[in-house]
Amino acid sequence: MTTKVYIVYYSMYGHVAKLAEEIQKGANSVEGVEATLWQVPETLPEEVLLKMSAPPKPDVPIIDPAQLADADGFIFGFPTRYGMMAAQFKAFLDATGGLWRTQALAGKPAGLFFSTGSQGGGQETTALTAITQLTHHGIIFVPVGYTFGAKMFELSEVKGGSAYGAGTFAGDGTRQPSQIELEQAYHQGFYIAGIAKKLKQ
Repeated sequence: MTTKVYIVYYSMYGHVAKLAEEIQKGANSVEGVEATLWQVPETLPEEVLLKMSAPPKPDVPIIDPAQLADADGFIFGFPTRYGMMAAQFKAFLDATGGLWRTQALAGKPAGLFFSTGSQGGGQETTALTAITQLTHHGIIFVPVGYTFGAKMFELSEVKGGSAYGAGTFAGDGTRQPSQIELEQAYHQGFYIAGIAKKLKQ
């Protein structure tokens, strides 16, 4: 029986998208798991995105809120805006009222990953404030904890991510996810997919 894990994200400049791709690889490495990438709808007009120098979106399907009910588990990703999830992802969750009414997502596991502009930009608060969205749906929040091992304590380089989930620092936009950040993303996909599989069984 296949366990379906949906990796649902919003990415303006591509940093979250890169993490999502690694998370998908990690999740798909678990036998019996099918991990799918989805984007949430953009809410900004094209002319605004052009002024913000946002690159074209990747060729990843746009998810409808109702489709969440088809998954056995989720890993949600988004950039930070003032220590909270980006408005585009919040707008998507605001459209899940029908699923909330029937508690269609209750009991399903979910992890979180994120991108911030700086070290103090919300690597933990973004996850903390997002947990409220999961709670109202009855979704089980699954942090990675310190299961990533010794690399969680790496201090010789700047790195994103925390016990809450994988993360990266975008800086001025030119910095891309580092090798260790991508490795944590892969681990998160593997770890949460394994839990989703256990819960389904």
